[in-house]
Amino acid sequence: MKIFITDGSPAAFFTAVFDAYSEECVITSDSSIQLSLDSEIVRVQYDDEKCRRVRNGISKYDELAEDEILLALRSCDRLKEQIAFGYIKKIMQFKAPVRKRLSLPETIELNDLLYKVNGETHRLKGLLRFMESRDGALYAPYSPDNDITDLLMRHFAERLKSEKFVIHDVKRKIAGMYDGNECIMGYAGEAEVYLSEYEKAFENLWKKYYQAVNIKERPHEKQMKGSMPVRYWKFLPEKN
Repeated sequence: MKIFITDGSPAAFFTAVFDAYSEECVITSDSSIQLSLDSEIVRVQYDDEKCRRVRNGISKYDELAEDEILLALRSCDRLKEQIAFGYIKKIMQFKAPVRKRLSLPETIELNDLLYKVNGETHRLKGLLRFMESRDGALYAPYSPDNDITDLLMRHFAERLKSEKFVIHDVKRKIAGMYDGNECIMGYAGEAEVYLSEYEKAFENLWKKYYQAVNIKERPHEKQMKGSMPVRYWKFLPEKN
C-alpha cells in the first residue's frame, strides 16, 4: 500500500489528494505512522497546479466544503488527512454536497473533527487567560488540542482592538502577535515574561478570592472539570 506523507500544510494535502485519488492508499502528516512490510512511502512535494485543480474540483460541487476541510485539518486527530480524503472522494462520487448524508461514515467522521475543533475554539474564547506584562502587552499561554491560534487571534483582535497582545501555543511553539493594527503568526519557543506589578497584585487577589470561596471540606472537582477541562488548569493562577 502507498502511504503519502505530507508536511502537514493544506497545500501539501491537496497535492497528495491529486496524486492519490485513484489509489487505495493512506494520506497522513504523521511521520511516525506504523508501516507494514509492503508499504511504499511517497513524500509529497507541494505542487501549485495540482493543489489548484483539487480545490477547484471540490468547489465545483460544494462551495462550502473547502472551508470545512481546512478546518478539519486543524484537528489533532492523527487520521485527519485520511478522513478529509475520504470526504472529498464522496463529494466527487456524488457530484454534490454530502454534509447532510449522515448515513455516510465519511460525513460522520468529518463532522466529528469539525465538532471538536469548533468546540475547543468556542471554549477558549471564554477560557483563555491574559496576563499583563511589564511593558503593558497582554500575554496568553495555552496548550490546545487543535491548531486554532490564528482563529483565536481573529476573535481577540476584534475584542481587544486597542491592545497589544500575544497568544502563545506552547505545545506547537507558535504564537500570534497583534500590535493594535495587524496580526502576525510566527514560531515561538520558550517565552520569559515579566509581569507588571498590577498583574502580580491581581493574581494574588484572585488566589485569595479562590481560597476564600473554596470550602476544603466540600470539594467540587467534578463541577470544575465539567466547566473547564483539566488540561487547561495549568494556565490558571488560582490552580498554581
